[in-house]
Amino acid sequence: MTDTPNDGAPRRSLLTPRGWAVFLAFGFALVVVLPILNRVVVTGSFTHVPDYLIPLIGKYCTYAMLALAMDLIWGYAGILSLGQGAFFALGGYCMGMYLMRQIGDRGVYKNAQLPDFMVFLNWKELPWYWHGFDMFWFAAIMVVLVPGALALIVGWLTFRSRVTGVYLSIITQAMTFALLLAFFRNNMGFGGNNGLTDFKDILGFPIQAQSTRVGLLIASAIGLGATYLICRWIVNSKLGRVLLAVRDAESRVRFLGYSVTGAKLFVFVVAAMLSGIAGALYVPQVGIINPGEFSPAASIEIALWVAVGGRGTLAGAVIGAFLVNIAKTWLTGAAPEIWLFFLGLLFIVVTLLLPRGVVGLVADQRERWRARQAARQAQAAEAAT
Repeated sequence: MTDTPNDGAPRRSLLTPRGWAVFLAFGFALVVVLPILNRVVVTGSFTHVPDYLIPLIGKYCTYAMLALAMDLIWGYAGILSLGQGAFFALGGYCMGMYLMRQIGDRGVYKNAQLPDFMVFLNWKELPWYWHGFDMFWFAAIMVVLVPGALALIVGWLTFRSRVTGVYLSIITQAMTFALLLAFFRNNMGFGGNNGLTDFKDILGFPIQAQSTRVGLLIASAIGLGATYLICRWIVNSKLGRVLLAVRDAESRVRFLGYSVTGAKLFVFVVAAMLSGIAGALYVPQVGIINPGEFSPAASIEIALWVAVGGRGTLAGAVIGAFLVNIAKTWLTGAAPEIWLFFLGLLFIVVTLLLPRGVVGLVADQRERWRARQAARQAQAAEAAT
């Protein structure tokens, strides 16, 4: 379905009827079917969903949100950022700080004012940047504001200087590595190597309760759906067409008078904010956030999710995030010693044999099938005459 704006250019609708059907079916399965199969169906039944799968699928949903943010800037704007994991981790730390403040005097040291790791390190008072995180609304704002502010600063400095390609990737990866080293330090006030953990509750609900885990899965699924629609709206807008032009011929777009810096900066900041929200939903489901989330390897893995699913196809980013992480979950349990080799092999295979990812492969097979059907119909028509 399309409509025509005042300028006469065709404009695609947000989703086609078929796309809406798939979108709503996928959301219904995550938001309604899985919770019912977990909470209502009797344990031991063939259709019962085990308790451990609920936070695992919720974690996959947050990874898919992160992959969408990566696809938005890489697949549509040509910005290969290897620091997207940093924005994810910053959002996670903001949520972790809120969860730590909710522990109160239920910690090991029974100190209502300071988290356990601060008491252990002989901190006398709460650092100024921890104030306000005892309120959920403040933490929710910081989840978006902190990654967005960092992306605004880094993006403005790099895009204004017209840094592109591999140099931009190196800068963003260096930023991630610097944050990794900083958060490892005990005197930073973020738990050092151990990070933040031992959470008790969120919004008054016990975080270990299965009903809370189901609620977090539903929140993650809704967040994934909202992220997809936001990204789809951006890429279908006039800005989305500008981003595609920037990706394919940046110098020409600049020559035509468009603000390349402004377009790239906007989408870079939006992607960082979406990554921060994904990190905030991730932390209460896994129960910990530590500096390992800043690992440059984690950001490279995010790019691999998008490449496997299909760069420049938002649905492909979701598919790639689920496929790679399902494989990772299985392999790290069945054969942990070969997981990294599998990851490297997957990167080589996708680069050489599947440049358009899984979605591109399916599209190619569909086109071949249609071509064969057309050829058969033509032969049948020719034989009939």
